[in-house]
Parts: sequence; C-alpha cells; structure tokens
Amino acid sequence: MDKDILILGIESSCDETAAAVVKNGHEVLSNVIYSQIDIHTEYGGVVPEIASRKHIEKIDRVILKAIKDAGVTKDDIDAVAVTYGPGLVGPLLVGVSAAKAYAYGLDKPLVGVHHIEGHIAANYIEHPDLKPPYLCLVVSGGHTHLVRVKDYDDFEILGFTQDDAAGEAFDKVARAIGLGYPGGPKIDKVSKQGNPEAIDFPRAKVGNSKYDFSFSGVKSAVLNYLNAAKMKGEEIVCEDVAASFQQAVVDVLVDHAISCACDLGENMIAIAGGVASNSSLRATFMEEGKKRGIEIVYPSPIFCTDNAAMIACQGYHEFVRGRRAGLDLNAVPALKIGERAY
Repeated sequence: MDKDILILGIESSCDETAAAVVKNGHEVLSNVIYSQIDIHTEYGGVVPEIASRKHIEKIDRVILKAIKDAGVTKDDIDAVAVTYGPGLVGPLLVGVSAAKAYAYGLDKPLVGVHHIEGHIAANYIEHPDLKPPYLCLVVSGGHTHLVRVKDYDDFEILGFTQDDAAGEAFDKVARAIGLGYPGGPKIDKVSKQGNPEAIDFPRAKVGNSKYDFSFSGVKSAVLNYLNAAKMKGEEIVCEDVAASFQQAVVDVLVDHAISCACDLGENMIAIAGGVASNSSLRATFMEEGKKRGIEIVYPSPIFCTDNAAMIACQGYHEFVRGRRAGLDLNAVPALKIGERAY
C-alpha cells in the first residue's frame, strides 16, 4: 500500500483499559494502558463488576490520550479496531460500545478483533519480518494453545489445555504459597531464589493428544505438597516450591511446542500472551530452539500483557483484507480462535 494506514486499537477484555495507535500493522505510535491490578489485588483476582465500572470511568480519557500521544488527529485514523471476545462480558461491552461510538462519530470503518489473535499479532511489532506460516504458543491466564498461523487471519488450533490454563495455574499456586495476585510475575521473581529441582512435580500428558495440555494436576500436586508439609510440621521453602512448580510448567510448554514444530517441519516458533514474559520460559525456549535449529521470537513484556497495540496490529491485517464490522457488533465472551461472529 502506498498510503500509511493508522489503526486506533481499543482493548478492555479484562482489567486493563487500553488504547493505541499503530501505523501499517507494526509501528506503534502510542500505547496507553490503565491497569486495575492494584484494585483487584485486594480481592485476590479480577472482580468483573468493579472492572466494568473502572473501564467506563477511564476509557474515553485513555482513547483521547492515545490519539494525542501518537501526534495525530482523529481524522487521521483510518479504522477503529476493538477486542470483542473472548473475555469478561461487562468489560468487553464497554470497549465495544466505545469503539462503535468513535467509528460512528468519525465515520470510520469498525473492525472486531479476537483477543488471542491480537496476542499473536503482538509479535509483528518488534519482528516486522515475521510472516506466516509459523507456529505460535499462546500462554495466558485463560488460554494455553498451540496454534499454526497459516495466514494473518487464518489459524489452526493444534493443541489446547484440557483444564486449567498455565496462567491460571500460576495464579492459584501463587495464592497458595502466599504470594498473592497477580501470580505469574511474582512466581517468576521468587523462583530466581529457589531450586527448580528441589521438588519433583508431575509433567502431565493428555492420553493420545500429543499436543494438548493439562495443568490441574501439577496445581493439585503443589497443594497436596503444601498440605502434607504443614501436617508433618515440615519447613516449606516457598522459593523452592515456586521454582519447582514453574519448571514443571515450563518443561511441558516447551516440550509440546518444540515437538510440534519438529513433527511439522516448522523452523519458527512465536510465543504470545501474558506468560510469554516469564523469564524461565523464554530462556528454556531459546536454549531448546538453538539445539533444534528453531528460531524463537516473542514480544517485549509490555506487549505480552493485555494492550491495545496488539489489537491495532491484528486490526490492520483484518482491515487490509476487507473485513468490516457493523454497528451491531456485540461482545462474544467465549469466542474461539479463528471464529468470526460478524
């Protein structure tokens, strides 16, 4: 395309109110995030009703700041992209409503974006030469998927979690050992002072489903270990528990992804989602990838957590392929990867 394309992205699927302006699908001109972590930490997790109210309070100011920080005007925007699923229905509705209002008021096209496809697209921001096809491991609080990215808007799920997502397991184990919410970053930090081989937690396999995941077993193993130690009056070294649990999860994630890539003859694996910022996961992937001749790419931590830049990136690829949503676009909390609800 001769003309630069500017996409205003809006993300509100959980507890971050975010807006961004991205040029040509990878150049981030602005990325504004209002986080509610401090609010929800008090409750040990996200309270949907509180999250929805905070989105309503903040979303317009966040959008206006994103446009201002980008150094552009509202008229310069070519399209508005918004997360419409999956996620919490209340927060999603706030973002979708705001996006429809801006699209209508500015007379600009509206594009609905799948939240997880946005996470995958975050890799294009710092790796503009990355092009499909490739394999992507999506690891977040609610999702653990192995996805073959056939094209920018064409995805095939090769494996997924049968129970807890990896990020969900991190949160539950962190709560059990007294680290609190959010669990992922806290376990990552504490694990650096622990011994990952101190406790032999299980690495689950799912029957004949070679690429599927299961993390409820390792979570239960941690809880059983803690309960048994307390009953026996044994010392619990939280750093060792965290490090051993983290290693068990990382081993499974890396093993499945590397095995899948080798079986399919893929030489590129991208990582996406909040857990993709885990330092042990990144280091293990790089080490194993080097052994197998597989290139590993991942976004910076700011683009791993929920943000609107990734939504604008995926929105760009949907936009240039002619996909448009109507003003009847609705939130779809259980939207599946590759599914289109408009």
